[in-house]
Amino acid sequence: MTKVTNDVYYVGVNDKKIDLFEGQYVVPNGMAYNSYIVVDDKIAVFDTVDAKFTHQWLDNIQEVIGNRKPDYLIVQHMEPDHSANISNFMNIYPDTTIVANTKTFNMIDAFFPGLNVQNKHVIENESTLNLGSHELTFVFAPMVHWPEVTVTYDSKDKILFSADGFGKFGALDAEEDWACEARRYYFGIVGKYGSQVQALLKKAAKLDIRIICPLHGPILKENLGYYLNLYDIWSSYRVESDGIMIAYTSVYGNTKKAAVELRDKLVEYGCPKVVLCDLARSDMAEAVEDAFRYGKLILATTTYNSEIFPFMKQFIDALTERNYQNRTIGLIENGTWAPLAAKIMKSMFEKSKKITWLNNSVTIKSSLTKDNIEQIDAMAKELCSEYIAQSDDTADKNNLDALFNIGYGLYVVTSNDGKRDNGLIVNSISQVTNSPNKIAVTINKNNYSHHVIKQTGKMNVNCLTTDTPFSIFERFGFKSGRNTDKFENTETLRSDNGIVFFDSYINSFMSLDVQQYIDLDTHGMFICSVSEARVMNDKPTMTYDYYFSNVKPKPDSEKKNGYVCKICGYIYEGDELPSDYICPLCKHPASDFEKIE
Repeated sequence: MTKVTNDVYYVGVNDKKIDLFEGQYVVPNGMAYNSYIVVDDKIAVFDTVDAKFTHQWLDNIQEVIGNRKPDYLIVQHMEPDHSANISNFMNIYPDTTIVANTKTFNMIDAFFPGLNVQNKHVIENESTLNLGSHELTFVFAPMVHWPEVTVTYDSKDKILFSADGFGKFGALDAEEDWACEARRYYFGIVGKYGSQVQALLKKAAKLDIRIICPLHGPILKENLGYYLNLYDIWSSYRVESDGIMIAYTSVYGNTKKAAVELRDKLVEYGCPKVVLCDLARSDMAEAVEDAFRYGKLILATTTYNSEIFPFMKQFIDALTERNYQNRTIGLIENGTWAPLAAKIMKSMFEKSKKITWLNNSVTIKSSLTKDNIEQIDAMAKELCSEYIAQSDDTADKNNLDALFNIGYGLYVVTSNDGKRDNGLIVNSISQVTNSPNKIAVTINKNNYSHHVIKQTGKMNVNCLTTDTPFSIFERFGFKSGRNTDKFENTETLRSDNGIVFFDSYINSFMSLDVQQYIDLDTHGMFICSVSEARVMNDKPTMTYDYYFSNVKPKPDSEKKNGYVCKICGYIYEGDELPSDYICPLCKHPASDFEKIE
């Protein structure tokens, strides 16, 4: 028995004997089946445990409540590892009221035919249940990852009972990294349902959550932003870590030689993390986890029975059925007389969204040749273009192709006031001459960056790409660098002028020296020469239209009367918007607001 708070107790169990969870996931450190009790004027038990632990669980409950009887059994999720003891519980406590939604009660009837539940409390979405000082709010979370799933919020102790959300493999006393086993758990079990998890996270964002109590894994009490951020990344299919995964199968060792050659080249060209995975010998769930963790994936396999090697087929099927997307993929194939593997692998991703295919591929005819080595080198250079451009030792610092990425786009202009780095979102940048190359950057005088750049005469322009998340716009567009360290806890790269440039979400950057300043009343225009220009990759530049259509969250304007900022979504409530109104978030004027219809 473990206390979560003064009134909330953990009464779950550890399974140390299990070898495969759900019959497929290797769990060397066992599994935890969590259950909780809220002891108030009324007593509520949250979920049961696996069938193997009936008596241990009932003993845990009795240890907490003694001779009292539970008033409610709240059933959030009907998978048998959480619901198997409903019938046993009701045999011991027959007067208890089962609290669940309609879909759950239908599943109870299916799992426990003949169980005649006398006392039912059917909940609706966002309905409440009062236990005394604790008021519970039930939030439906369909398809996270079953259709009946409900999570529960306790407003007194600020606890989210999160069902399978925020769970992980491993018993509670296992000494292991949370993220690794939680990531493998998430993508193995929940990964297909990213949009449903996103919907749940938006609901959770409106709650003051201090503790998360999942049905698997440890209770989370500290640094909740870390866990919430990871779930946001995973469920939106964004890249979590910088690195490249090479997944291969090899019959006689030649395809493996190609994979190893590529790994060595990637390391040579500055890739910070390369994961080499032999699909025939690796845990498939671990392989799937890494494919989602990193942004670039190389698939290397042989043509086999006019198809591809079985482990590669299994791996790709596991990715696509979990909505693998927003990644870069490269292909290496091997075939002695009729290589078809690349064509087949590519066709398997036809329904996947936002897949970028490498320009360079490799076709091996049995064993590696000198031409294959050159193809692998070209593939490595394409994969590592950002790392090559980031390094002072390998970068082409006079690549004026960077200027072609200037358009009516969105940029982060970085600067330094002598004490710390700064940056802001800018959309008014243009090339004004090409002999010599000169760039015009227009910045609102109210922005701290205008003051800094006018003093220092230096800046970097980072050309944002279409994969830039909204968090970048929040950090660099809605806060002032005068009172905010926008690069706090961030590792930075610097160009020759000593100013920061981005290590992700850009296709190029330019270092600019101010040659002339033009006063434009509310704004100032800096006419600059280019001292350094690097191209990182060939991803498209983020435009205003793309930002509005695909990045900026839709405002929650339902039932509100007023005006919404088209830039950041801030809502001004009122019948009339003052003509001199300035958005308190992004500092844009009234002209960038539109009336809520």
